[in-house]
Amino acid sequence: MQERKPKALLIKLSSLGDVIFNIPLANALKDAGYEVTWMVSDKGIQVVENNSCVDHSILVPIKTWKKRGPSLASFKEYLAILKKIRSEKFDIAIDSQMLLKSMYWMLFSGAKRRITSIEAREFAFLGANDIISPISVEGSPIVKNYLRFAQHLGINTDNIKITLPERSREQIEKIDKFLSELDSKKPLVVIAPATTWANKHWDKDNWKIVVNNISDKCNVVFTGGANDNELINYISGGKFLNLAGKTDILELAELFSRADLVMAPDSGSAHLAWATQKPAVITIFTCTPKDVLAPYGDGKKYIALGGEGLPCQPCFKRKCLLKKNKNACTMFPSPQKVTETVYSLIF
Repeated sequence: MQERKPKALLIKLSSLGDVIFNIPLANALKDAGYEVTWMVSDKGIQVVENNSCVDHSILVPIKTWKKRGPSLASFKEYLAILKKIRSEKFDIAIDSQMLLKSMYWMLFSGAKRRITSIEAREFAFLGANDIISPISVEGSPIVKNYLRFAQHLGINTDNIKITLPERSREQIEKIDKFLSELDSKKPLVVIAPATTWANKHWDKDNWKIVVNNISDKCNVVFTGGANDNELINYISGGKFLNLAGKTDILELAELFSRADLVMAPDSGSAHLAWATQKPAVITIFTCTPKDVLAPYGDGKKYIALGGEGLPCQPCFKRKCLLKKNKNACTMFPSPQKVTETVYSLIF
């Protein structure tokens, strides 16, 4: 008779980047013998579902609930998810979201051991019965911070393992078609210039200079959401291949896996490119801490630029608090510095 594996519930509902940062934690649990279930929201479901780091994924449709507003239908869906997780009789639950919206799932999960960190915000630690010391250590990469949950369970985390779901034939063929007319003799540079925080954007004229500097020697492809087209058209001058709004998350991962270099601000795109483990990645930091959020690993392949030179950096604020020289951090690094870094990585 096969011995029952201990069951672990991982609660991380957040943005694409934050979900990617937790994949090594899920892999550590899985490799240690746990049956892993991950509760994830709409933003991260594509990188969790069918990922080898989990046995099961549970979608918490936060986007749908917000769009729908308070409703009986949403409440019934909430109760159905809660009933499902309670029926699994989890041995442990880890709340790495550490916010009020995850605390309720943790508290009512039925898990025997409910683990979070004392640094949890919005009193989310109240959902736990096993509260560990702060996982954030100054200057420590965020991937390593999340792995402290595994270390608390006595799991060795020396092998940091990042995985993504395999792409379907249709997804692969779609990217094949998009790239079919590019010059195969030139390196492929993918630029994803936008993110959800306006003050994490690098100056658009800086982008324009870099694109002009490299365009003769590279295939340049732009990506983003449909609402990023105005920014991309300004940077590109209407030239080059623009796939903004034309790919889902896994198609984007497939595109990144074909690239020689991906450039982006601190964003889900930068972290997804890192997760493919294929291209070099230049991440441009303005208001967020690059020592914590930069792609982890080979310092010759993953380059973090910016995020220094001003006394207010990193402020980690969605809106600049300076009264003078507002959003000054978005001007750094210089386009010359970025161009030099591009050349050093792919030529």
